[in-house]
Amino acid sequence: MDQITAMRVFARVVEAGAFARAADQLQMPKPSVTKLVQQLETHLKVKLLQRTTRRVTVTPEGAAYYERTARVLRDIDEIESDLRQDRTDPKGCIRVDVGSVVANLIVMPRLPGFYQRFPHVQLALGVSDRPVDLVGEAVDCVIRGGALTDQSLVARRIARMAFTTVASPAYLKRHGVPESPQELLDGRHAMASFFSAGTGRIVPAPYVRGAERFEIAGQGPISVNESTAHVNAALAGLGLVQTFGPIVQPHIESGALVEVLAEWAPPPMPFHVAYRPNRHLSAKLRVFVDWVVEVFAPYNTAR
Repeated sequence: MDQITAMRVFARVVEAGAFARAADQLQMPKPSVTKLVQQLETHLKVKLLQRTTRRVTVTPEGAAYYERTARVLRDIDEIESDLRQDRTDPKGCIRVDVGSVVANLIVMPRLPGFYQRFPHVQLALGVSDRPVDLVGEAVDCVIRGGALTDQSLVARRIARMAFTTVASPAYLKRHGVPESPQELLDGRHAMASFFSAGTGRIVPAPYVRGAERFEIAGQGPISVNESTAHVNAALAGLGLVQTFGPIVQPHIESGALVEVLAEWAPPPMPFHVAYRPNRHLSAKLRVFVDWVVEVFAPYNTAR
């Protein structure tokens, strides 16, 4: 028995739900399909499928075997594909997860350039600010700011993004321009805070000037757990917002937002693109990671 072929035939039967349909899709005689599945069951000493005259159902053992071998078969296909094709023409779909504001303002506007270079790569782009389980959610890579909590991941640093505190002109007209973070602690100013989608806790906004340090948390009427909404809170005049400078720079240039407390900016935050170490780095994922490094290069300096 060719075990790899038998695994592929079994997977197709599961997906097609019938031996005859699988045989048609594989362009094989139905007796050959049946024989390969029977040989696989004999080899494994377990029943993989329950057969009736009308339908085929998967046993619990068969479902577990299908789930694990499907991943193996995909990896084999990727390895063979990489060997056959040039790196300049990778093919296939990759799943990427990225924070909302970074996705909308940095990644998405530049994707047409990526597709011009790699027209046969498709992206399934998950946009969220919550922690992602790469293994459990079958995600190929993530783009995230801050310290990496999962030390098992392979990570490439792609940027160090400076922080900026902003407010709308309408807010500043009502409340004045703050000169120190102490004014937030004293209640003279409000801050639209950011809370973690994973823990529900407010993420303190740090302010640093020399040896002085403040951490501001929950000093305002609203907190959000999504980065685009965080910027929109500033635009709506709901308070001060500390966020990444390059993200709000267009709003500063247009006059929709005004930078404040510039001398209190904390150190820049590192950004990484990360993926699993036991993940076969296919050509499609490799070119995407390299492209991400290029896209974020202008943000890889302190302010």
